[in-house]
Amino acid sequence: MIRPILIHPDPRLKKVAVPVAEITDALRILADDMLATMYDAPGIGLAAPQIGILERMIVLDCEKDEGAEPKPLVMINPEITGRSEALSVHEEGCLSIPDQFAEVTRPAEVEVRWTDTAGAEQRAGFDGLWATCVQHEIDHLDGKLFIDYLGPMKRQMITRKMMKLKREQARA
Repeated sequence: MIRPILIHPDPRLKKVAVPVAEITDALRILADDMLATMYDAPGIGLAAPQIGILERMIVLDCEKDEGAEPKPLVMINPEITGRSEALSVHEEGCLSIPDQFAEVTRPAEVEVRWTDTAGAEQRAGFDGLWATCVQHEIDHLDGKLFIDYLGPMKRQMITRKMMKLKREQARA
């Protein structure tokens, strides 16, 4: 099921999500819904808080090559356990901040630990777009948006655009 995505500024996007206590069938359904919502948007990542669920779960699929098999990844209670000193700059966007993009500097590589939908602990290293995306989505779990990395003027300009968009959507 496609879920509605919250648009900034929404106070739920600034809240810290709580850890998932138990992996249930309802949680697996939520993961499927999140993947469907992300692909429909279309996006490469989605965090549960973006659909109003304040739990620590993200989904991502950064496989963008034409004709490549999708590589959906569901991470429950993801945690960054290591970061490279090397940095990379990627132009980031966000499904909760539609049509707005900005360059963000983050560690070029990260190590992540998470639980999968079967309840098994997983660990992996990510680089390139995958590293940027997983850091961006984990930020959502901590109530942080990519615009929080920008200067105050640019952040305020984007926030005003989102407020205008929300007013227009409310009138439609």
